Amino acid sequence: MSFKCPGCHNHKMREYEFHGEEVDTCEACGGLWFDNGELNKALSKADNGDDKVRVEETLGAHLGQAKRQCGHCEVSLERYHLMDGYQIEVDVCHSCSGIWIDRDESDKVVKSPLVKNLLAELDAKISTKTWIFQFLSQMPVEFNLKPKKPPVVTYLLLALNILVFVGYGFDLDMTDNVFARFALRADDVMHGSHVWTLFSHMFLHGDLMHLAGNMYFLYVVGDNLEDALGRARFFVLYLVCGFAAAATQIAADPGSNIYMVGASGAIAGLFGMYLMWFRHASLTFMFIIYQKKLSPMAFFSIWLVFNIIGLIMAGEGVAYWAHIGGFVAGLLMGIFLKDKVMQANPLIAMLNEPEVKIAR
Repeated sequence: MSFKCPGCHNHKMREYEFHGEEVDTCEACGGLWFDNGELNKALSKADNGDDKVRVEETLGAHLGQAKRQCGHCEVSLERYHLMDGYQIEVDVCHSCSGIWIDRDESDKVVKSPLVKNLLAELDAKISTKTWIFQFLSQMPVEFNLKPKKPPVVTYLLLALNILVFVGYGFDLDMTDNVFARFALRADDVMHGSHVWTLFSHMFLHGDLMHLAGNMYFLYVVGDNLEDALGRARFFVLYLVCGFAAAATQIAADPGSNIYMVGASGAIAGLFGMYLMWFRHASLTFMFIIYQKKLSPMAFFSIWLVFNIIGLIMAGEGVAYWAHIGGFVAGLLMGIFLKDKVMQANPLIAMLNEPEVKIAR
């Protein structure tokens, strides 16, 4: 039976196969009309039949009355978000339960079952066990997608840093000898001496707490970045961030004779890339006993403010310029590589779309 297009009022509606379901489409504007239940069936088939999708029963926020009318019932349609957290708009007829979707929204609607599952995974509640861990350790807990492959390079970097520290870290004389040969001193490098320390300093740490903090943050952000970049590229960019951090610290204080050691600068670069590509993730922040999920933007902004405050107060013993330099290098690489990373990782790209809203 012919009816008027709700989108452009054209009368030339025709049948169209949408993921195994015969629906109506407008020949002029390309919009799609789903009679009661048709969208449920189409999305269940698009989701490989794994889920029984129930779109009409799980619509998101009501956005008010639409300017369009139902082509069957001639009553005004109502505007809704397709679901909570996924702000794709659809128009619904409360009389016949039909649904209208604009042509440019149809691909995003097809993704909605997958997005729904991902949002449920990312919105997991903070457990008592997680609260206790963070209260005792004061370290954040990450909520993000699970990597598709084991983060081999991340594990190797963790193992290498730990083994190197075990080799010298419990003997003061050995520590002095190792630092004298492999720790970075700006004055030496500026005079062309011990240039290899631009590399070797990244794998040395001052004490157990220094090592534990750096390795934890490497573990938290490294797996997702390695998964997104691939193992070889991840390793190269890790080193580039470390070199950028060292160069920034040397430029800030070229005459310094203070040893600089640690993976902090390289890991700060990972923070910058993580911030650019994983806005959907969350990291818990603990203030005394109050725990809150924060977006990477909020969490790393707090981290950056602490480093700037430390720099202004001129605290010794921490290479604040290296942290900031590594972070900026990571941000720049994150911006430069973002399109390639999104193309290679459809799930990450999907969750970076502005329509996806993650609860915190």
